[in-house]
Amino acid sequence: MTMKQVGIPRIVIVLLFSFLGTAGLTRADWLAYRGDAQRSGHTSSALAADLALAWVHRAPHSPQPAWPRSDRMAFDRAYQMVAAGDRTFYGSSADGTVQALDLDTGQVVWKFSTEGPVRFAPAVWQDRLFVASDDGFLYALRSEDGHVLWKVRGGPDHRMTLGNERLISKWPARGGPVVVDDRVYFAAGIWPSEGIYLYALDAATGRVVWCNDDSGGMYMPQPHGGANANSGIAAQGYLAVAGDLLLVPTGRAVPAAFDRHTGKFAYFHLQRYGQDGGAELTATGPLFFNSGHAFLAENGDKVFRVGPGRLVAGPDRFVLSSAKGLEVGTVEATETVDRRGSPTPTYVLRSAQTFADGTSATALIVAGDEAICGRDGRLEVIPLEGPQAGKPRFSAEVEGAVCGLAVSSGCLLATTDRGVIYAFQPTRPGRLTVPQEMPVVTVERTSDPYGQAAEAILRQSEMTVGYCVDLNCGDGRLAEQLALRSDLMIYAVDSDPAMVHAARQRLTAAGLWGSRVMVQQRDPTDTGYPSYFADIIVSGRSVAEGTDIVPRDESARLQRPYGGVLAIGHPEELRVQRRDELAGAGSWTHQYADAANTLCSGDTLASGPLGMQWFRDVDFDLPNRHGRAPSPLYDRGRLFHQGLDGIVAVDAYNGRELWRYSIPGVLKAYDGDELMGTAGTGGNLCVHGDTVYVRDGARCLRLDAASGRMLGELTPPQRSDGQTCTWGYLAAADGIVFGTEANDQHVVTYRYVASTGDMSRLLTESHRLFAFDAKSGDLLWQYQAEHSIRHNAIAVTGGRVLLIDRPLAMFDRQKKPESKEHPTGRLLALDARTGRLVWQCDKDIYGTTLAASSEHGVLLMGYQPTRFRLDSEFGGRLAAFRLEDGQRLWDIPAKYESRPLINGDVVYAQGGAWKLLTGEPVPFDFARSYACGILAASQKMMVFRSATLGYFEFGRGQLENYGGIRPGCWINAIPAGGLVLVPDASSGCRCSYLNQAWIALRPAGE
Repeated sequence: MTMKQVGIPRIVIVLLFSFLGTAGLTRADWLAYRGDAQRSGHTSSALAADLALAWVHRAPHSPQPAWPRSDRMAFDRAYQMVAAGDRTFYGSSADGTVQALDLDTGQVVWKFSTEGPVRFAPAVWQDRLFVASDDGFLYALRSEDGHVLWKVRGGPDHRMTLGNERLISKWPARGGPVVVDDRVYFAAGIWPSEGIYLYALDAATGRVVWCNDDSGGMYMPQPHGGANANSGIAAQGYLAVAGDLLLVPTGRAVPAAFDRHTGKFAYFHLQRYGQDGGAELTATGPLFFNSGHAFLAENGDKVFRVGPGRLVAGPDRFVLSSAKGLEVGTVEATETVDRRGSPTPTYVLRSAQTFADGTSATALIVAGDEAICGRDGRLEVIPLEGPQAGKPRFSAEVEGAVCGLAVSSGCLLATTDRGVIYAFQPTRPGRLTVPQEMPVVTVERTSDPYGQAAEAILRQSEMTVGYCVDLNCGDGRLAEQLALRSDLMIYAVDSDPAMVHAARQRLTAAGLWGSRVMVQQRDPTDTGYPSYFADIIVSGRSVAEGTDIVPRDESARLQRPYGGVLAIGHPEELRVQRRDELAGAGSWTHQYADAANTLCSGDTLASGPLGMQWFRDVDFDLPNRHGRAPSPLYDRGRLFHQGLDGIVAVDAYNGRELWRYSIPGVLKAYDGDELMGTAGTGGNLCVHGDTVYVRDGARCLRLDAASGRMLGELTPPQRSDGQTCTWGYLAAADGIVFGTEANDQHVVTYRYVASTGDMSRLLTESHRLFAFDAKSGDLLWQYQAEHSIRHNAIAVTGGRVLLIDRPLAMFDRQKKPESKEHPTGRLLALDARTGRLVWQCDKDIYGTTLAASSEHGVLLMGYQPTRFRLDSEFGGRLAAFRLEDGQRLWDIPAKYESRPLINGDVVYAQGGAWKLLTGEPVPFDFARSYACGILAASQKMMVFRSATLGYFEFGRGQLENYGGIRPGCWINAIPAGGLVLVPDASSGCRCSYLNQAWIALRPAGE
């Protein structure tokens, strides 16, 4: 569109500031996060000239942010304050409480407990507070005493999941409440495929004015160009109001907009602004600001860049704190016309003055003509006008980084990421400024039956960490004693309201409520808790009433497979039961599922539709997603994932970290852009029995799978010249560990741009194959290649090692080679225990990959014609051989675009399916959206990237999405253990997928 200026531009200041929904309260109050419904961060109320520390409130627990590593979702880094009258209020992400403090003294006036973390500041309206909790409810509390006036559940029912290491609603209320025109708005749900619920409620009664419940499942463009999926809107961040629109932050993406009167969806430009976004949002006049940009509120169009930093939008100016310092200016509107003559406003950011200080504030608000800047370790009040403009006129040292600020009735409140709240007020004669410390709570371990039971449970179960469920908890005495003796996170359930009240009182008095023990009034036969998540199940009432008080079906459903414990009854007759393996749960022990490279776990439990089992952030540095690092592995309840400098193991059923082992630089070579990665190197990690094997340079480490303890190393036999060789291929089966001597002279070229990564360590071929006894570490045998062994062309199954010995594809070392002549090779079967040649075939052995089915006695040969392929991956052909004697069963032309997988008696690939025994085509109508990476299967389904996470059930024949997340670029999602496991593999990607997390999914109907 061509635009021209009409006459002299008409300059209009457009930053308009208003207080909506503040009837009955003065402008001196701070009624919402950042002061108002627009989240402006501005108040006209000036601070007193003489400020001094009045009190310090140290919360019982430091904040526990949902996404501590995300720079886009910092909404709960600190306990954000609001204030009205003589009170100030905050909610806790650590223990789920809301506290009211006396604004003058900092003393606790009242405390209210929700059943989940409270990650957002309350919103104040008249005589009440509106509080959103991860338990899924919006609470209306009387500000005088914390009494519940009403509450509304955001999601459709009471089901829960493990979210950010806490048991929360499947639809946590993470659309922070906002109040306008006697209505309160909030949102529940952060995973689009689970459903998103956006509400307008009558502030007085809680009556639902409208509910939008269809914005989560929209089929729409995703952040990557050309990517479409059933993945709509999520809700994470403080809602804001822009005129008649309700703006909904969507986590890591740009905000969505809805008509606030009707709830009708207006817009969500996810793909258009595919690398912009974040939870922080400020609205003013016709604009809103998000992720360093200004957008038109009416249509969501981007109008200009502001730049990174904290921003305040006042009535006649903006203030920005960035690395440059404090910048003060205005936004001006210029009327222009397009080629059709239609008048169109454009907006320009005018910087009036910059006060350089070289640091960016961690929090920023403006009170009158002064900016209040929170920083790491200090707080500053800086005049914006007058002779002292830009110079701090008041400062104070604080503990931690200031992440929250508020001004009310002349009092300046500052909160830090360590859970400390500071109040600065005008100096008054005789006033004490001594910090108010929280009282230290001491609770004794008892020797009564509950103390004895706790001792017996912990001793006999050997379970001192993890998730504990107390079914029929009674008055909480057992939960209390367990918490005092262990590091268990305990969720206690009882249907008796009197018991629940008594338990809460007891645990609150003991200082254990919320952070260590949560008590919920629920039917113990139908808790709504996720299946298989509990490490240990106990029962407080069973201590006195016997084991029959424990509901058998519910306890069995909750008990974690592979060692989850049930420990109930009187301490002298304690019944202890451990859960064994999960029948039908498959494993994923090698890069391509198993040593046979089937790409199929054999799991019979995982199926769609998929629902959330757990999600969390893990403090673990990963290689760039384009480096195509090794896949995650799963075995016997444990999920293993590699990072740049080591391995971490988490419980597959609840996400709890089990151990991590440091191996500096183990995946450094994969930390690059547009690399071939594991697609050529093969995996460097496998699990066999109780041992994890990982190759690292010239060694293979042996780690205990349960603890991560180092068991020893395997060293490859020396090269013919006596030098130490680099370990290449790795697999383990039937008590034997297989490896190769990598050819470090055959270094293939970058696929696109030689920018990052280390191709000299991404080795694809080997000179020699060898085998070790897994138990003794003794070398069993070696095979010296006549030509070369491609790592992708080795498969182990049924007591045999299958490999192709073939001349190198020298043209893989070059960019755009003139010739792509690749001689054929020999296909060999060796005895896995002795290395003896069983059979060989040298007729037209053209393949670059092998996979085998011991069940059907078939070896499959093909190519890996995927994105970022080597030039030698020609594709277009498949062949099968009999495992017993190497007889060729069939050889067909076949068009496919992924690595073939074997599921039962069918070969599947993107592009077709064929009978494993005959090569006959099988109907397979499969196509996916924008995707890199390959397919990974279980018996019932395949999982893969298709814009977001995609899955395809063989019986239903329909592609579906689990939206809101971006999988990695090779194998990142694996269907095993009855779950779909997707640890994060999106490192280096700034695309605005709504969440960046480790997740586990399971059949939604169970």
